[in-house]
Amino acid sequence: MDLYDEMPQPLGFQTLAGNIGIKDTSDDFACVFSAEPCAVSAMFSQNLFAGPSIKLSRQHMRQGQPRAVVVVSKNANVATGSEGMVNAVELTKRLAAKLHCAPNDILVASTGIIGRPYPMNKIRGFVDKLKPESADCDFSAVARAIMTTDTIPKHVFARVGDATIVGIAKGVGMIEPNMATMLGFFFTDAALAQPVLDSIFRRIVDSTFNCLSIDTDTSTSDTAAIFANGLAGAVPEDEFEVVLHRMALALVKKIARDGEGATKLLEVSVKGAHDNAQARRVAKAIVNSPLVKTAVHGADPNWGRVAMAIGKCEQDTGIEPARVRIAFDGLEVYPLQLGTSDLRRLSALMLGEHVRIAVHLGCGGSEATVWGCDLSARYVSINADYST
Repeated sequence: MDLYDEMPQPLGFQTLAGNIGIKDTSDDFACVFSAEPCAVSAMFSQNLFAGPSIKLSRQHMRQGQPRAVVVVSKNANVATGSEGMVNAVELTKRLAAKLHCAPNDILVASTGIIGRPYPMNKIRGFVDKLKPESADCDFSAVARAIMTTDTIPKHVFARVGDATIVGIAKGVGMIEPNMATMLGFFFTDAALAQPVLDSIFRRIVDSTFNCLSIDTDTSTSDTAAIFANGLAGAVPEDEFEVVLHRMALALVKKIARDGEGATKLLEVSVKGAHDNAQARRVAKAIVNSPLVKTAVHGADPNWGRVAMAIGKCEQDTGIEPARVRIAFDGLEVYPLQLGTSDLRRLSALMLGEHVRIAVHLGCGGSEATVWGCDLSARYVSINADYST
């Protein structure tokens, strides 16, 4: 169940990646397709401004049997009106002709700037020159091609029995998923029935990608999907779920570490909650607090900001401050009264690249862990100049 940086690719999958020329000379097109039909589970953004890519992919999940996904990066194709849907449909039709499949066998994803139509002349010229029959299998290239403001490609590999799983993701900003993740895709040659795969994937997304936040903003383009073509045969379902969970969590941490302007991974664990929803709500309040995030960035031992973040969960009236415990990397800061030497120790702990905050609410037996990052001046700089 170990994770690897390099290992054999899942059987039956091929990849395409290249530069359409949407923004610069870096790759901005990626496609992964299977030679065989797949069991697929997919989850999408719940943002009310979700783009044509989301709407079309939802439709294809209902009507087809997807065995391919295409990603256009550096252009979200969101808030582009009826033209945006027409262009998304044309993209899938042109690519389907190349892949010798039906258009509704393709999921489409887009990521990048909002409010600008696809440069369709460039897309047509690029897709028409594709040669899928000579495609290789390079998931590293796909991980690079789906990047926008990411600084590193994000991919993981693992094995379960005779089967291989590969996972890729992108995302560093506009990240507080409500149903899925920024863009995250898994491909495996394991054989699992679609209902089983769907149940497993939804549980995993809920406990990993839905526990990730960079800046509290839910993207208009979030998509998470898994494709299983079964060419390696059946695998133990419980073992598959354990390994896939580890892979998803590894991608979550890669995304959090690479958050726009981030210098530290922030992990918040809440125990002793009334239920899981309360645990996650309190943990998100902490990890999303700009004051907590900036304190972590500057290694400022102002632990009171964590207490503040817990306290602003005003609807959780069962939380009593007298029962709450707060600790940073094992150092309890509340309800103890810290002296000068304790505060220096706390500051030293916060200088690390991975800062862990643990809270016990004293309300029950439920718990949740969420991940995020610190907030630096560079986040402001990146997003102040994003479209220019």
